[in-house]
Amino acid sequence: MTNKTILLNKRPVGKPQLSDFKFISTEIEELIKGEVLLKTTYVSVDPYLRGRMSDAKSYVPPFELNKPITSGIVAEVVESKNKEFKKGDYVSGMLAWKEYQKSNGEGLLKIDASKAPLSTYLGVLGMTGLTAYLGLTEIGKPKRGETIVISGAAGAVGSIVGQIAKNLGCKVIGIAGTDDKVTMLKSSLRFDAAINYNTTKNMAEAIKEVAPNGVDIYFDNVGGPISDAVLFNINKFARIIICGAISIYNNTELPQSISVQPFLVKNSALMQGFIVSNYAEKFPEAIQQLSKWLAAGKITYAETVVQGFDKIPQTFLDLFDGKNSGKMLIKI
Repeated sequence: MTNKTILLNKRPVGKPQLSDFKFISTEIEELIKGEVLLKTTYVSVDPYLRGRMSDAKSYVPPFELNKPITSGIVAEVVESKNKEFKKGDYVSGMLAWKEYQKSNGEGLLKIDASKAPLSTYLGVLGMTGLTAYLGLTEIGKPKRGETIVISGAAGAVGSIVGQIAKNLGCKVIGIAGTDDKVTMLKSSLRFDAAINYNTTKNMAEAIKEVAPNGVDIYFDNVGGPISDAVLFNINKFARIIICGAISIYNNTELPQSISVQPFLVKNSALMQGFIVSNYAEKFPEAIQQLSKWLAAGKITYAETVVQGFDKIPQTFLDLFDGKNSGKMLIKI
C-alpha cells in the first residue's frame, strides 16, 4: 500500500507558495515490537508553521528541507504492537503530514471520541484552547468589568479568547476582516462589539467608539497597524498579550511600526509575549475548565474543515488570506 507524504521543498520567500511543498509516495513499513500504525484523520494548519519553514532562530527548530512537515494531528490506530495502544484507539500529537505513519507511542495522547468530537482535540480542547486560556489568564489576569480587545478575533485562538473573557465577566471587542466574521463574533460568539478592519478608515477612533472607557487587556494575534491603533486606547496598568503576528509573518523587510515604549511608560502597562508550552504544568487544569465550559454550552467553537489530504498545502496558504473562521482543519 502506497503512502502519500508532504515535504518542505524549499524555504518560502515572503508568502508561501504551493511550489514550496512536494508530495512523494512511499511504501508503508512493517511494524516492529512497541510500534503502532497510525492513519491520519484530522490535520491542523496554524500560522506559526510559517516560522518553522524559515531557517531563522526561533523557539522551535526549523523544518528541514526535503523532510516531512509536522503539525497537530488526530489519528486512528489501525495496527498495534504496543501494549499501551489498541486498534481503534484515537490519538493526538505532533505528527508528520503523512496518510499513514509509524510511531513508538512517544508524545501520543489518547483521546475520547465519546466525550467530544475528534476535531476539538486540535482546537478548543487542544493547543488552540490552551493558548487562549493560559495566555489570557496568566498574562491578561482579567477582572470582571474590564474591557478586552482581541485582534484576529474570528481565528482559532481569538474566537476562544473572547468567549473565555465573556465567561469571566469582561466586555469583549473583536477585530476581524469581513462583515460575516463581525456578525459571527457578535451573534454566535457573544462578543459585545466587533470591528471590520478592512472597511474602517481610522482604527484608533473606531476602537475608542466601542471602548469609551479604554482598553484594559489586548490579546494580539496580528501585530502591525491594528495593534498600533489599540495602543492609543490602552488604560493605566493595561496588559498586552502577544500571541502572534500573522500580519507580518510573510514580510521580507522589517516592518515600520510606532514605538511602543511611550505607551507602556505613560500607562504603566505590561506587554508580554508567550508560547503555550511556558505553562505546560497548567495544561490539566486548563483542559478541565475548558471541558466544563464546553459541556455547559459556555464555549462554542467555529471550524473551517477542508476535505482531502491533497488539500493540506493550499489550506495552509488560505490562512494568510483570512479564509478561515475559527480553527482551520483538513479532514482526511
